[in-house]
Amino acid sequence: MKVSRPVTTTLLGAALVLGLALTASSAATPPATASAGNGNASNARSALEAVYDYGVCRGTNARCYNDWGNRTDPAREGRVLLYTRTVGPRHAHLGPALPAGLNPELGPGNVAQANLVKWLDEAGIAADWTEDVAQLSSAGRLRPYHTVIFLSTTRDTLDDNAQTALMQYIRGGGGFVGIHNAFGTEYHWKWYEGLLGGTNFYDHGRHQTATVHTESKRDPSTSGLPRTWEFKDEWYNLYPEPSHVQPLLRVDEATMTEGTTGSLGHPGHGKDHLVSWCHYYDGGRAWLTTLGHDVAAWNDAELVGDTHFRQHVMGGIRSTMGITAFCQK
Repeated sequence: MKVSRPVTTTLLGAALVLGLALTASSAATPPATASAGNGNASNARSALEAVYDYGVCRGTNARCYNDWGNRTDPAREGRVLLYTRTVGPRHAHLGPALPAGLNPELGPGNVAQANLVKWLDEAGIAADWTEDVAQLSSAGRLRPYHTVIFLSTTRDTLDDNAQTALMQYIRGGGGFVGIHNAFGTEYHWKWYEGLLGGTNFYDHGRHQTATVHTESKRDPSTSGLPRTWEFKDEWYNLYPEPSHVQPLLRVDEATMTEGTTGSLGHPGHGKDHLVSWCHYYDGGRAWLTTLGHDVAAWNDAELVGDTHFRQHVMGGIRSTMGITAFCQK
């Protein structure tokens, strides 16, 4: 014989289950995602700007940044490390592989390295460069640098020691700049995928000229750029698509007259084809761009939009160093 429970008992039981569920949900939400402001609207906005993903706090909310004073001391000389090691296909703008050590001699073919170092020097920023993974063997080695730049690195360019060092460096408030094939790097390391904005290189279509739209005029890397400008590149198709980032530049796929479909079949990103963005990640600052394929983007040869590209890259580097404001909307 079925015994009916009193209504009050049933309601109390349901309420207890709901309360336990809410408590568990709250416990699973890390403090970094909480809003620093007041009101429901502020809480919802903060939840969108800072998320706990890839096991770390990431997004456009500065709560994800560890301002521990080791990157923003104005008395310290601004210095960056440029890393261009490739373990696989190598872009022409990098030229021949560099010998081991720090600051090896750059030959005439090492166009991107030589010119980026020159641009930095003209901006009063000291730069070291290397393709020797041993130079990234500890967080102590990276600590003197305000920003680490990965320029067209390829595949598994870091060993275990270097992976740990980069992770610890970023967690201490370090800066990271990823340019072009930095997106074709460390595919099997999910933390690095998150550092890139939750994305990787998948394929690209034809090398062609298209129109770039400047999304954020307030960010230091875009403030002096026109709203629209022409540039020639490979226009990377990415998978997964970037997420929880601040868009800086998009390419207008309607102006890609030779098509958007990549060599492996990716159809393109439609109206949301990002080519540059920024975000806070696991305590550090990260600024990313897929642009920079053409050798002429890095030297004195004429290329449509190359002065805008240079200004954009230098602005991104300076912002990750803490010289200017970072990731402005």
